[in-house]
Amino acid sequence: MKKDSILSINGVSYLIPFILITSCFALWGFANDITNPMVKAFSKIFRMSVAEGALVQVAFYGGYFAMAFPAAMFIRRYSYKAGVMLGLGLYAAGAFLFFPAKMTGDYYPFLIAYFILTCGLSVLETSCNPYILSMGPEESATRRLNLAQSFNPMGSLLGMYVAMNFIQNRLDPLDTAERATLSPEQFEAIKDYDLNVLITPYLIIGLVILVMLLVIRCVPMPKNGDESKEIHFLSTLKRIFSIRHYREGVVAQFFYVGAQIMCWTFIIQYGTRVFVGQGMAEQAAEVLSQKYNIVAMVFFCCSRFICTFLLRYLNPGRLLMILACAAGILTLGVIFIDGVGGLYCLVGVSAAMSLMFPTIYGIALEGMGEDAKFGAAGLIMAILGGSVLPPLQAAIIDMGIVLGMPSVNVSFVLPLICFIVVMIYGKRTAYLKA
Repeated sequence: MKKDSILSINGVSYLIPFILITSCFALWGFANDITNPMVKAFSKIFRMSVAEGALVQVAFYGGYFAMAFPAAMFIRRYSYKAGVMLGLGLYAAGAFLFFPAKMTGDYYPFLIAYFILTCGLSVLETSCNPYILSMGPEESATRRLNLAQSFNPMGSLLGMYVAMNFIQNRLDPLDTAERATLSPEQFEAIKDYDLNVLITPYLIIGLVILVMLLVIRCVPMPKNGDESKEIHFLSTLKRIFSIRHYREGVVAQFFYVGAQIMCWTFIIQYGTRVFVGQGMAEQAAEVLSQKYNIVAMVFFCCSRFICTFLLRYLNPGRLLMILACAAGILTLGVIFIDGVGGLYCLVGVSAAMSLMFPTIYGIALEGMGEDAKFGAAGLIMAILGGSVLPPLQAAIIDMGIVLGMPSVNVSFVLPLICFIVVMIYGKRTAYLKA
């Protein structure tokens, strides 16, 4: 009998399927982080408030919420491969819908495109994580998933780079105040130009996704897991939500994702206010703020490896509590330190956030057995926090001045509250084996 390895069982190698499915981790990372700066871009292009621009995040993360459990049921009925293909198909369809959305010249068709795109991302995430776990011996499952997840931030960094260099840098340089003075004809001409710039990367990624879909369709893939089992949706749902560390984990994940999206979206508004205050032009300030966002993602990636090493010595719940405390202290700096010092604190928050999502994920699913498939869908639904909380922060930012302080600074009280919730969850699970 041939010896098993991390990507083979009984001599059957899963290397090619692993590479293809792992590439999907980078693809949804790209979509997530090309989108965060679009809140600012759409606000400027359509002359809207920050709160209206934040509807991008409502549509984006609403798709995650809507499709998580349907995706789990689809996978159980068919296969992981079918789930991956469905996810890629919806991803590509949403990206291609940016063209007809641009032709309408209206904002709301873009929200429909984002929603369909992220329905695809929801199906992808619900399919790919357990698929990777099944591609080899059970004892090396966590190592496989950690390896696959390491490609997600690489896609995120590429998304940030594309947003900065191929969208933000190429938009018309007129700032928000100047655009408000344009005649209707001038406004429409500049809007049309900017929308052409904005949709191009989405159309290109749509083509890339379509090619990936065709490749995965043609390559033989393992049909792993127990997809053929009968589905008892309501009884399973009742059973998993009766487990305290799972139920509270869904709540913690909701607030964590909300905090993450707020910190990575509104760093653009925070940095722009700082740099415009120093005399920089608005567009240059936005681009420089995105560079700080990229640095934050680099910190996030590096900290993930460090924190993974620390898990050898610290209980996951205890580490989660420590990270949430650090994030909360840095967020206080974001609120009360005016100028570039507060921006440095905001960049540092990403280092503290690095391991929160997978740690909450792992703690919540501890000991759930086969119910973990539906449990994972519940945790993906908790990504709804990225849809609900950013518009609240945007509404605060639109106030201008709050309690004598810049409203963008005060708005970070919402991520602070989120980190407190995560800290409490970490403390309550510090002695749970995970």
